[in-house]
Formats: sequence, C-alpha cells, structure tokens
Amino acid sequence: MDSPAIQVRGAVKQFGALQALAGVDLDIQPGEFFGLLGPNGAGKTTLISALAGLLRLTSGSIRVMGHDVASDYRQARQALGVVPQELVFDPFFSVRELLRIQSGYFGIRRNDDWIDELLANLDLSNKADTNMRQLSGGMKRRVLVAQALVHKPPVIVLDEPTAGVDVELRQTLWAFIRKLNEAGHTIVLTTHYLEEAEELCGRIAMLKAGRVVALDTTPNILGRVSHHALKLRVAGLSNLPVSLAALGGVLQAGVLEIPFASHSQVESLLASVREAGAEILDLEIARPDLEQAFVEIMQGAAA
Repeated sequence: MDSPAIQVRGAVKQFGALQALAGVDLDIQPGEFFGLLGPNGAGKTTLISALAGLLRLTSGSIRVMGHDVASDYRQARQALGVVPQELVFDPFFSVRELLRIQSGYFGIRRNDDWIDELLANLDLSNKADTNMRQLSGGMKRRVLVAQALVHKPPVIVLDEPTAGVDVELRQTLWAFIRKLNEAGHTIVLTTHYLEEAEELCGRIAMLKAGRVVALDTTPNILGRVSHHALKLRVAGLSNLPVSLAALGGVLQAGVLEIPFASHSQVESLLASVREAGAEILDLEIARPDLEQAFVEIMQGAAA
C-alpha cells in the first residue's frame, strides 16, 4: 500500500490546562474523500492548524505525503491546500492579482492558465479583475478555495467550506471538488452539514474532546445505528397508546415514529397502529442517517 497522504501519530496539544488534542492517531490514504466530524471544541480546527504547520504539537507527529510538518515544513506545505473557516483576504488586490501572488509564495510563475481554469470552475471568471473588498461573502469563499488550489496540491483540506453560503455555490463547489477527487486528489472535509459528509465521504473519523471516538467507512458508521424508523402521519390518536409505546413509538404533532430493525416487521407494525384506532394518512420509511449515528456515538463517548 502507498504511504498515507496524511499520517497522524500520538498528536497531543495542550493550551495551558486545556488539552485540545489528547493523542490522535489517524491515517488518510491517497485519493480518499475523508470526513473529520465532531462537535464544537472537539479538536478539529486544532488538528487542521497543526497539519498546516500553523501551530506546534505538544507531542506526536504529523506527516503530509511523507513530509513531517515540523521538520520538513516547506515540502509538507507544498503538498497541502487548506480552505480555512474564516474569510481571510487581502483588501488591496483583485482576485487575479491575489491568485498570482499566492502562486508566487509557492515559487510558481506564469500560472495564468491554471488560474483561469480555477476561476471558470468556481464561477469567478467575471470577477477576476474585481477588488476583494467588493465581493460578497460567498464570492470571497470561492476565492479562498481558489487560493488553496493555486499550487495544485495533492492534499486538500476543507474546513467548513460551505458555512453560510448559498445553495448554488455549494453545488458548484462540490462538483469541482468531486472532479479533483476523481483526478486523484486527497480531500479532507470538516462540516456541520452531516448530509454533505454522508453523501461525499468514503470514510469518517469522529472527534470528541480531542480523541477519535469513531473511525470507519461511512456505511459501517451508519450501520451502528440500530434501527430504521416507520414515520406515519396519523389521525385519531390524541395520546400514544401503551401498545405503541411498548414498540418504542413516539407521537409528536400528529406524526407517529416507530423504530424497527428489519423490514419484515413493517406489516405487523402497521397492523398494530390500525388496532390502536389510528387512521394512517401518510407513510415514510426513514433509514438511519449520519446525524442519528453522530448523536448516538457522541452520547456513547460521553458515557
């Protein structure tokens, strides 16, 4: 097997009495689309900052494409493109000027062909000569993505890239990132939009209090959730009958939700609902989703 695109070994980071990372071990393989999830304060941004060489670990090591981020910073940084959460930008330059300057940081000259391709893919071509101060928040977010990709890094880290952006940008961005992933780039995504992670990521790590509490393929993590749910919009039930409560049913605003483990149970569950005197107006079978798995895993980690 190839050496990992990202290798984290025993990563610990102390900020005084606060332990932001408590011994993280992680391997992300070349070409993966990898999700890094966790609640606020779990250590995601600290790990990304250490990965980018913006802070030193208290102990442990991180390598990007085989290069140690501390002892071989220049090569590690060359292999990495990071899209930060914050909208950080230089207000004195146009979009194209900013991308040319960013290219220069990596020793790349005459990069306009690739810059033009980035601008086209991120729907920024008509803003190329616009000053950064005149751009909307969503447009600035697109420029941050272009900046991270200007040196064609093999590893791309997206830290909450769609926070507060419109649906159109989200779709444009994911179409482009998918294309980069298909071309062999390793993608690491942190997001609070768990449906994005479920759809995009092949493997997921969940962090809580600076530790990895789950690390598996997305289907396997979804498989940890013990049940599907039968969701019924019903009439004729003002209170939840004991017979349905015993099945794990919950009645809220006219919607009855009953968990089940096997589809063979659905017929008998529907019969139980009818026997309880309810009229079924609408029916939906909800499969386990990443949000449900996330909540259960975090609760388990807390316990």
